[in-house]
Amino acid sequence: MLLGGTISTPPASLRDEDLKSRGFLLRRTAEGLNLDQLNSVFVAVGFPRRDTAKIEVALEHTDALLWVEYEKTQRPVAFARATGDGVFNAIIWDVVVDPSFQSCGLGKAVMERLIEDLQAKGICNIALYSEPRVLGFYRPLGFVSDPDGIRGMVFIRKQRNKK
Repeated sequence: MLLGGTISTPPASLRDEDLKSRGFLLRRTAEGLNLDQLNSVFVAVGFPRRDTAKIEVALEHTDALLWVEYEKTQRPVAFARATGDGVFNAIIWDVVVDPSFQSCGLGKAVMERLIEDLQAKGICNIALYSEPRVLGFYRPLGFVSDPDGIRGMVFIRKQRNKK
């Protein structure tokens, strides 16, 4: 489901200092991000395993990203990224939190900061794709079904019958 609209974010619910005191480090670049470990988080939340070379290309075309490293293990435990035109629009992708670290505020912390980073660039139209089962997570962050009634569409290439 596509959610979007202009978002006004309240101050971060977990301060950077709070996260650091719990052993979490915020990262805003892909430097140091182990893609095999990130892929493991994707799989743990139900995403398909991805070719790490393709993840690398996706990250090269990413306008903003934020991930959380757990200091004890030096592994990524939360991640989100955004692509867009750099001026008006952005779409948030790949929001994940390792199941072992869910319900402690990391997803909200990542999303709040990613939205702040996009807004700091002047981007005011922020959308995301979400599975219906997690829509409730995004609504308190300011996401709504498009208020203009615009519905997203997806292109699906028809499979040709092979003879």
